[in-house]
Amino acid sequence: MPLVRIVAGSAGGRRIAVPAGAGTRPTSDRAREAMFSTLAGLVDLDGARVLDLYAGSGALGLEALSRGAAAAVFVESDPGAARTIKANAAALGLRADVRRESVQCFTGGDVGAAPYRLVLADPPYELPAEVLGGQLDSLAPHLEPGAILVVERSARDAVWVWPAPYEALRVRRYGSGALWYGRRP
Repeated sequence: MPLVRIVAGSAGGRRIAVPAGAGTRPTSDRAREAMFSTLAGLVDLDGARVLDLYAGSGALGLEALSRGAAAAVFVESDPGAARTIKANAAALGLRADVRRESVQCFTGGDVGAAPYRLVLADPPYELPAEVLGGQLDSLAPHLEPGAILVVERSARDAVWVWPAPYEALRVRRYGSGALWYGRRP
């Protein structure tokens, strides 16, 4: 099991658990550190509402909370992973709204107290791009103008094409993954 820690902020340096057997592929500490360095120039996390889709261990949303986000909603369908997110948040003293449902159901239903300023999506690499694109498209009305989205995909995948109305900002590759940054105009 990989060692995962919160990189910076109020919980910086603290370890978090990774769900066993849930097919979770946590974003590496190095990639998370680079992601949040890039985000620092794109979005103000202070007081932000964050949405962590395909949350796994919750590392991305917990990192955002540690760095000053006011609230985070974690969407994870695996019951063991959802329990791990709750346990990680409690151990770090961070408040997490964990929704144990599929991202498809979440984006098609009650998305919580919108609007969100930041969306972090780390779906299984095998999830078809058009499925993820449809899910992100459903979120557009629930995002702040100028909201930032980060999608992690396999670095071997075809170029990620953002669905309308999103605009592409940049892409960064880290090992087997690639981080695609986009914005809601």
